[in-house]
Amino acid sequence: FKMCPGRVICKLLCSGEKEVDLAVQSAKAAFKIWSQMSGMERSRVLLEAARIIREQREEIATLETINNGKSIFEARVDIDISWQCLEYYAGLAGSLAGEHIQLPGGSFGYTRREPLGVCVGIGAWNYPFQIACWKSAPALACGNAMVFKPSPFTPVSVVRLAEIFTEAGVPKGLFNVVQGGVATGQFLCHHPDVAKISFTGSVPTGIKIMEMAAKGIKPVTLELGGKSPLIIFSDCTLENAVNGALMANFLTQGEVCCNGTRVFVERKILDAFTKEVVKRTQKIKVGDPLLEDTRMGALINRPHLDRVQGFIKQAKEQGAQVLCGGDLYMPDDPKLKNGYYMRPCVLGNCTDDMTCVKEEIFGPVMSILPFDTEEEVVERANNTKFGLAGGVFTRDIQKAHRVVAALKAGMCFINNYNISPVELPFGGYKASGFGRENGRAAIEYYSQLKTVCVEMGDVESVF
Repeated sequence: FKMCPGRVICKLLCSGEKEVDLAVQSAKAAFKIWSQMSGMERSRVLLEAARIIREQREEIATLETINNGKSIFEARVDIDISWQCLEYYAGLAGSLAGEHIQLPGGSFGYTRREPLGVCVGIGAWNYPFQIACWKSAPALACGNAMVFKPSPFTPVSVVRLAEIFTEAGVPKGLFNVVQGGVATGQFLCHHPDVAKISFTGSVPTGIKIMEMAAKGIKPVTLELGGKSPLIIFSDCTLENAVNGALMANFLTQGEVCCNGTRVFVERKILDAFTKEVVKRTQKIKVGDPLLEDTRMGALINRPHLDRVQGFIKQAKEQGAQVLCGGDLYMPDDPKLKNGYYMRPCVLGNCTDDMTCVKEEIFGPVMSILPFDTEEEVVERANNTKFGLAGGVFTRDIQKAHRVVAALKAGMCFINNYNISPVELPFGGYKASGFGRENGRAAIEYYSQLKTVCVEMGDVESVF
């Protein structure tokens, strides 16, 4: 593999209505076989898929770096999280069970946890392989089939996942991949044989998917955007808080939905924190993502790079101060001259009403905002349409728990940030979506409950 910025690495045909229907029908046929297997049988197949991913970690990570532009260092972490996700749900597959409820007179009732059928997964371009695993692992563990559409900007690595599932022994067609943009997604959402839709992406697209799903009364999981607050109290460990701020803003070139891009810093330590963050940000190695020491690769495409640059320009016009970065980066290697690189940016002198503080930039741009009191910062942190994540850095553990309890966000971090163990549910409040990925919670969104009432005596008629 070689990095070829700005060049075509492959061409894929978009799936039209016919191809989408073939994929759904194929998944429907595979579902009949898979859903009748025991949880332990499904578990063994998922464990084998996890083993293959773990064994081919380097190859898949390299493919993902070329697919997305993130550093190979990060891509390896994504692949590790992916196989861990499959292992986790393999462990749950054999334990899925209903309840027995005793009723009067020896009668009883019981519940059955049953699969939904053919589920649709629609992925984003920032974590292509990992998102596909986050959606497919619980879906398959519960006995469902899945048709997955990756982003047209990152179509490659999910095809490898489909091949791995086949190698691991899932029935042919159980996990199908279709390629395309808006039209392909619409065909999937409108298809009468699709039972559920899980989408990761932007708020406007999420709204459209909800509208389409409503016409077929299909359940939806939406993992949408964010503009999450990261609150740094003066009693924090400064070095740890700086590390957290970097993790909250610059992973995957800042293209992370749960990033803590509104960094609220208690005024007492504003200067010290800002100085250290700028110093550390300036040291981030930008360049060829396949090099071991690179920590920030290329943004996803030229239009997105231009959009991020536009946010920085507007921030300056509105009075923000660029403390470092924000400019385009030209690597020394001539092969990379067409790459979509920029230096990570820290903005100071920010206020809550600025566009850079209100809107999701989805790039390596951190906005620093001073605050004075706990009550004030909580109110400001919650003053957003989003509610995906939030973070707190403090050595006062009572304060930490008190603040995260007050934050209107689905995923909160105390003295860390952007840690997403597969054992913990992930998802948002408000415009950031609903439903949960990961943890036991995801089982609820990929299965349905059937209640059975059994009468052991004669039916007492009221007629």
